[in-house]
Amino acid sequence: MAPTSSFPIIDMALLAGEERPAAMELLHDACENWGFFEVLNHGISTELMDEVEKMTKGHYKRVREQRFLEFASKALNDDGGQGAKAENLDWESTFFVRHLPESNLAGVPDLDDDYRRAMRRFAAELEDLAERLLDLLCENLGLEKGYLTRAFRGPAGAPTFGTKVSSYPPCPRPDLVSGLRAHTDAGGIILLFQDDRVGGLQLLRDGEWVDVPPVRHSIVVNLGDQLEVITNGRYKSVMHRVVAQADGNRMSIASFYNPGSDAVISPAPALVEKDAGGTYPRFVFEDYMKLYVRHKFEAKEPRFEAFKAMETETPNRIAIA
Repeated sequence: MAPTSSFPIIDMALLAGEERPAAMELLHDACENWGFFEVLNHGISTELMDEVEKMTKGHYKRVREQRFLEFASKALNDDGGQGAKAENLDWESTFFVRHLPESNLAGVPDLDDDYRRAMRRFAAELEDLAERLLDLLCENLGLEKGYLTRAFRGPAGAPTFGTKVSSYPPCPRPDLVSGLRAHTDAGGIILLFQDDRVGGLQLLRDGEWVDVPPVRHSIVVNLGDQLEVITNGRYKSVMHRVVAQADGNRMSIASFYNPGSDAVISPAPALVEKDAGGTYPRFVFEDYMKLYVRHKFEAKEPRFEAFKAMETETPNRIAIA
């Protein structure tokens, strides 16, 4: 296991003072060489984070724990006691909330009103943070302020934004099952509020799995496939996974600020070398997602190549935005 001592942690309070250049350089290096970083002093109140954490853990205990235990018992016994590794199974209990373009929070079952209100407030704060971070990326890349948020909005004028709420309960056989199998994220920028006591999230860097350190009241940020395309490979999405733990129930609240389904994604012209041309494809985000759901737990490069081949074979297939 590679050490985590150099994992990039960015204090956003420094962006308002004399240390802004150093903080921006750390952010740029994190996006270029890690694809992951953590932010502190991000503007989301610790009181709200504590409230969301308390309610999320209480909701799992009250509503989801028994269901998961029944699933887990069956999953571990399906191999007849042979001890075979479960290749297509994730040791997690999840539910999803959509915020944009239209919220479904009111219709998500088994949530009490206080939890819905807290999640609504938290989502609004995360949406604002995502857009602030995207503008910082624009600044580091030499793009016009707002370029990335506009690229995500597409013709309909709205991004796709949603939250995956997960619990990773204690696993009696972490040698046989993953918490969540290795993958890159399909979308744009991902903001994770993770448990500060139970670890397990790892990213792949230089061929080694590196722990993402739990830091209280931080937000973990990682870049998705769409930012790799728009930045023409300057910033990259990276493989990551969750390792099942024998002890502790890890909370994970991951919010995905993604392009709208109709957004046409392609490299930013300012980041395409004049002589070399674009190396990444052009596609509609919805089309990319249709491919991604079939190949999520595989390398991203064949997905990019499939759309490049599609461009060559049917150059007029994707409409000009």
